[in-house]
Amino acid sequence: MSVPEPSADLLYFDDFPVGLKVEIDGPLIEEQAMLEFARRYDPQAFHVNPELARASPYGGLIASGFMTASLTMRMICDAYLARSAGIGSPGLSELSWLRPVRAGDRLHLTMTVIDTRISNSKPDRGFVTHRWQVFNQTGDAVMVMVGKGMFLRRPA
Repeated sequence: MSVPEPSADLLYFDDFPVGLKVEIDGPLIEEQAMLEFARRYDPQAFHVNPELARASPYGGLIASGFMTASLTMRMICDAYLARSAGIGSPGLSELSWLRPVRAGDRLHLTMTVIDTRISNSKPDRGFVTHRWQVFNQTGDAVMVMVGKGMFLRRPA
């Protein structure tokens, strides 16, 4: 893993105080993209077969939850992660799908920093715990993720 070069433009551990909340706009969900993702990664009937999906408890096609999670990761990268001194993640502690995502939905999310901790063994970095709440265009929560990211601290 390469460590990012220090830059005034990068976001460091120090730029993520507990309580920070950021609103992030997201994509319009297109049926063709839903079908392509599901056919490749999650080919359950209610994701790939319109007729069977209509007879399912969902009453029609729904996006794979993993597609929603992938789109969320893209929103996070576009909004801040790709321009950060991030050096990876030990993982998620929560990933919950709350409502189906359907073609025509427009997603957006709220990122909240819920905890930070400087590493005991490597004080040049710290852990930031984020909660990402994903909503559709009517404000219904469709997914929540909680996870930690590792970020370098701002150079002295």
